[in-house]
Amino acid sequence: MWLIARHSNGCGAGRIPLPAPVRDALVRWYVDAGSRGDEEASIMLVQQARIGEKWIACDCLPAGEAPPILTPAFLSEAETYYLRRLTSTNRPEHQPDCPFFRDQATNRITEVRTQESPADPPTGYFEVLRPAPEKLAQRPVEESTDDRTRQASVPRLARLLWRLLNLSGLNRYPPLSEEAAERSISDEFRVLSAAAGKVEIAPGIELGRAFWTHAQALHSKRVYARLRDLAQIWPRGHAPQAFLALFAHEFRGSTIHVAGGDPVVLANRVQSPSIRSNPIKGPYLAIVVAGEYPEAHGYAPLRGYAQPIYSGKRFIPVDSEFERSVLRELIKLRWSFERSGIDLALEKPVFDTLTPVGSCRPDFILEARSRDSGEIRTIIVEAMGSTDDVYLATKAVTHPRMAQIAPVVCVSPADVDQQRVASIVRRAFGA
Repeated sequence: MWLIARHSNGCGAGRIPLPAPVRDALVRWYVDAGSRGDEEASIMLVQQARIGEKWIACDCLPAGEAPPILTPAFLSEAETYYLRRLTSTNRPEHQPDCPFFRDQATNRITEVRTQESPADPPTGYFEVLRPAPEKLAQRPVEESTDDRTRQASVPRLARLLWRLLNLSGLNRYPPLSEEAAERSISDEFRVLSAAAGKVEIAPGIELGRAFWTHAQALHSKRVYARLRDLAQIWPRGHAPQAFLALFAHEFRGSTIHVAGGDPVVLANRVQSPSIRSNPIKGPYLAIVVAGEYPEAHGYAPLRGYAQPIYSGKRFIPVDSEFERSVLRELIKLRWSFERSGIDLALEKPVFDTLTPVGSCRPDFILEARSRDSGEIRTIIVEAMGSTDDVYLATKAVTHPRMAQIAPVVCVSPADVDQQRVASIVRRAFGA
C-alpha cells in the first residue's frame, strides 16, 4: 500500500510505500480485529494523511494496474478518523478477498447512542482539540481520538456544554419566591459567560478569554484575531481553541442558523440529540469550537453541538419533544404550590448520579419546601415518552437506581394530553 497525492490515480512516481507493520495494523483496525496499538497507529496514519492531503492506494491488484483508492475522512458524529472507499464506474474495485473490499466496520454515533447512554462530567480542561501529532509513532494524547470502542459515548463537546450549564445553574428552575424578575435571553447568556470565567481551556488560560455568545464574532474574524494573540502564550501540548455559545432555531448538516445573524458553517456536521429517530424542534443552544484547520491553512469553526433547550428565556436542556412538554407542565405547577405555601424547584440533571446499585440520570428532580414547617420533600419525575421495548427495558434497570435518590413517578403522553401531570405530582408529594 502507498500514500499518494490527492486526486491522482495512484500510478507513477511519487508514491510513498507504507511499511509492512503499518499496513498490517491498518488492515486489522479496518476490519475491527486489531489491538489498541493497531487502532492508535491507524488513526494516526489516517489523520496525518488527511492533514497532508494524501490518499491511500491499495496493493490488492496486480502490478501495473491502477490501484483502488481509500480516502482519509473524519466522522463527526463519532469523532473519529476512518477510511472511505472511492467507488465509481471510473475507479478500480478491490479484489473480493481484499480486507478493503467492504466499507469499514464503524458505526455512526446517531445509530448507536440512546438517551440512556452514560453521561459523565468531562475531566481535565475545557478543550476539544488536540495538537496534531508530529510522527506516526507518537502515542496520541488521551481523548485525542474517539473511536469505535467509545461509539456509544456522549460527544465531548456536548459534555463540555453540560458542564457549563451545570456550573451556571441554568439547568435548574428556582421556586417563584426566588425569582427576582422575568428572565431574558441576555440574562441566560450573562450567567453562562460568568461560568465560563471559572474554568480553564489550557493551563493559565480561562475559557472566558476565548468565549463568545454571538455569531458576529466569527463573521468579523474577532475570534481568529484573539486566537492568534493567545497562540503566542498557549501552553505547549494544548491546541489553541475558542468557543461560542449560540442561540439557534435550526441547524442542517454543517450549518447552524442562528437567531438574528448570518448562518455559521462548520467544517463537520453538527451533532445533536435531535436525529431522525428522535426529532426535536428548536430552539437550540449550540456550542461551537474554532481552531486550526489544516485543510484551510488557518483558523475555522470546526465542530458544533446543538442542544435542544426549553426556551430562549430558560436554557434548560431537553432530550425530546415530549420531555419539553412535561417540563412546561412542571413549570406551571409552581404557581399552585406557591398558593399552598410551598416553594417548588426543579432540576434537569445533565450527568449521571452514582447510587449504591448503579448509576442513573433522572429526567427531572423536584424539590418542595414548606414555608410554614420548613419540611423538604423530593421526588423524581420520569417523562416516559416511548413504548419501545429497548427503552422500557433500560428504564426498568435505571428506575430502581433512581429510587435510591427519591420516589419515582412516571408521566406518559396521555397524562400530558389529559392534564393529569399536576395531580400526579401533588399525589406523589402528598399535597
